[in-house]
Amino acid sequence: MIRKLLIANRGEIALRVLRACQELGIASVAVHSTADTDAMHVRLADESVCIGPPPAKDSYLNAAAILAAAEITGADAIHPGYGFLSENADFAQMVTEHGFTFVGPAAEHIRMMGDKVEAKRHMRRLGVPVVPGSDGPVAEEEEARLLAGEIGYPVLVKAVAGGGGRGMVVVRDDSELARALNIARNEARAGFGDDRVYLEKFLDRPRHIEVQVLGDLHGNVVHLFERDCSIQRRHQKVVEEAPSPVLDEAERREIGATVAAAMAELGYVGAGTVEFLYQDGAFHFIEMNTRLQVEHPVTEMITGIDIVREQIRVAAGLPLGFDQEGVRLCGHAIECRITAEDPDTMLPAPGRVEAYHPPGGPGVRIDSALYAGYRVPPFYDSLIAKLVVHDADRQQCLRRLARSLGEFVIDGMPSTLRLLREIVESEQMHGGDYDIGWLERFLEQRRK
Repeated sequence: MIRKLLIANRGEIALRVLRACQELGIASVAVHSTADTDAMHVRLADESVCIGPPPAKDSYLNAAAILAAAEITGADAIHPGYGFLSENADFAQMVTEHGFTFVGPAAEHIRMMGDKVEAKRHMRRLGVPVVPGSDGPVAEEEEARLLAGEIGYPVLVKAVAGGGGRGMVVVRDDSELARALNIARNEARAGFGDDRVYLEKFLDRPRHIEVQVLGDLHGNVVHLFERDCSIQRRHQKVVEEAPSPVLDEAERREIGATVAAAMAELGYVGAGTVEFLYQDGAFHFIEMNTRLQVEHPVTEMITGIDIVREQIRVAAGLPLGFDQEGVRLCGHAIECRITAEDPDTMLPAPGRVEAYHPPGGPGVRIDSALYAGYRVPPFYDSLIAKLVVHDADRQQCLRRLARSLGEFVIDGMPSTLRLLREIVESEQMHGGDYDIGWLERFLEQRRK
């Protein structure tokens, strides 16, 4: 078993991994920038190492500094959390080449799924339904024009190495194509150092549904059902729930089994999420995240399975603690991402937390590293807390969520709590009648 684990991340996810370590009897090492000296994960870890100044490129993205911290402290494993280096295949390879255990999938699988075109090719080969599109990167405008005509407008120009909505442009007719290609390539080059783009069919009002998987080194792969992450703003998830309110049991069983079988054939190890657009009863694979997801708690709530603990166990070479028959779906769970943003302008608004009171009661979980007096730094992602609630069914879950949001207090700085209350109280949320563009339309109407 792993003796000492270094957590190569910050904020709530670093604290989440630290807690799993404590429950497994594993010593923990926190790394931090100078901006995070007073962070909660630094305070609670067994050891901590400062790895650089505030900019992420000089600290949390500094692979050499992280490996040096692991060497100095005698850690034998590294957990990357999410974001930062979590899906960096070169980092995963460096970790293992330096003799540490990487708590995540093999570098080859991270590399394979990090290239969106290659990921689609492999998924198509493995029998996973894929959104119609080009078989590879599109180099010339004329080639793109011919492909777009075959696929049918509207189409989406997407960065091969993209993510988070960057390098992604919707094209509704032939006259927009040339400009869209230039915009997507420029964004891709600036954001990922790779200006390759490809085309795929643009679905006008799909849901975003993803399947959580776990695999071990013994060839066992299970799915933990699906999550519906359709409430998004600028391709960033805001509210997630499980199970999806639009799938029936047959669809749920079929897509879960398809994904688990594909991952087993691939030999996938660790936690991963296979993401789909779902429209008119059909699933269309878009990408796979080869890491822990921000929204993993909703799956933990409906299955009772500690995904982070299983990540660490399988990385240590142990088999999964259950098989597919042992995974049971119980009730409904919803997560709200609370960010340090102005709820009207949606601009980042970091600051000092003057008062902090999280909600409580049965079925309520808070994943956060906030405390009264903590100053949220301006250098990183604006996520400051996740509120997750669970209840017997979706309507009861929504009532519990509304009550919990009303009880939540974060004073001294702006947050999106007020906006989340409006979303949860909306007619569309209560009816489960929303798609990935709904929140943008809701915000536009709200501004009028």
